[in-house]
Amino acid sequence: MANNNQINEIYIVRTLAILGVLLVHSTSQIVVDLDQSSTYYPLYNFINIFFKFGTPTFILLSSFVLFYNYFNRPLDKSLIKRFYKKRLLYILVPYLLFSILYYSILVYYYYGHYTYSERFFDFTQKLLTGSAYTHLYFVFISIQFFILFPLLLWVFKASKKFVTYSILIGFVLQWGFVIINNLYIGYARTGSLSISYMSYYFLGAFLGIHYNTAIDWLKVKKENFMTKKGLFWVLLWIVWIGAGLAHVYLYYWTRTTGLWADSRLYTGLWNVHTITSALVLMQLSYWIYEKWSARIVNAMIHLGVASFGVYLFHPLVLFYYRRMEVSGNPIIYHAWIVGGFLAALFISWIVVGLTLKYVKGSWMIFGAAPKKVPYREVEKRNPYQDQNQSNTLSG
Repeated sequence: MANNNQINEIYIVRTLAILGVLLVHSTSQIVVDLDQSSTYYPLYNFINIFFKFGTPTFILLSSFVLFYNYFNRPLDKSLIKRFYKKRLLYILVPYLLFSILYYSILVYYYYGHYTYSERFFDFTQKLLTGSAYTHLYFVFISIQFFILFPLLLWVFKASKKFVTYSILIGFVLQWGFVIINNLYIGYARTGSLSISYMSYYFLGAFLGIHYNTAIDWLKVKKENFMTKKGLFWVLLWIVWIGAGLAHVYLYYWTRTTGLWADSRLYTGLWNVHTITSALVLMQLSYWIYEKWSARIVNAMIHLGVASFGVYLFHPLVLFYYRRMEVSGNPIIYHAWIVGGFLAALFISWIVVGLTLKYVKGSWMIFGAAPKKVPYREVEKRNPYQDQNQSNTLSG
């Protein structure tokens, strides 16, 4: 079958997701350093927790795009070969390069006492567990999912019932692992395992396979407010806001009291909050793409195209930005926090954008860019029409 049409709104979702990632990472230091009695502490805690939907949304989107593009194609050796060549090549090489970069920085500043053999074995261990730097776990689990994808695609294509119950199956697989690990295994780095995100992968698969029906339910339209779709939207938003606020409060309670609840409560609230966030962001992206001005939409599309590179690069900006000394003046300190977010966003965006545009082989650094970017056409104003309107008003 022919390839499905490109979904332009996906780039808006990616923009919203990367902004969430940047907000979380730019406040990660202040929620540790700031006095918890500060008037601003609840605000920073809110930003640091509520916007944790960024990486889970990217995870859901990766599954959504793959199943949308591949589900209706014949599953043969040629397809599998092309898939691995494109997906793994465009993600493995950047993962390796940035793992080396970030580990080298850590060696220079913190691991100087390691011998060469210790550095080699330590780096190898971190490379194979996605822990060369804090944010690289996302790329590592993406590699795991890409390895599994042909098998999952075969299972989804082989059974209609599996597709029908895929959302439930995803939650069962994820939470089966959560409970078994909590009771028996005790593995600490669960965030680096793709099974910890199966609810996102399987929901993404369901949405990709049933795209037309799913988007018809997600798109917000006035005429559907008093229908079952409207009820679904209201319930989705209630669960999203409720889970998000509960998630925020749980971490605020933990950070201000030093007490911890059962780890499954944190995981549960995170799961409900972030998976509903991904759906809300998809709703919002369609509204933005349709209603906002073409210039703003095109800027968001450009950031969405560059989002993978921005994700890889922005911790480098934050690392060196935070090495600058800052005054103890509260106003300057809070401005410095805001400046970190802006620096991480715009410096990363500019570097990645220029690299993708002008550097041959940029895919090795920041992954592949789409062949055609779906920018909206900017409406050109007619100066003679404006002049006639002005004359009419003045007359």
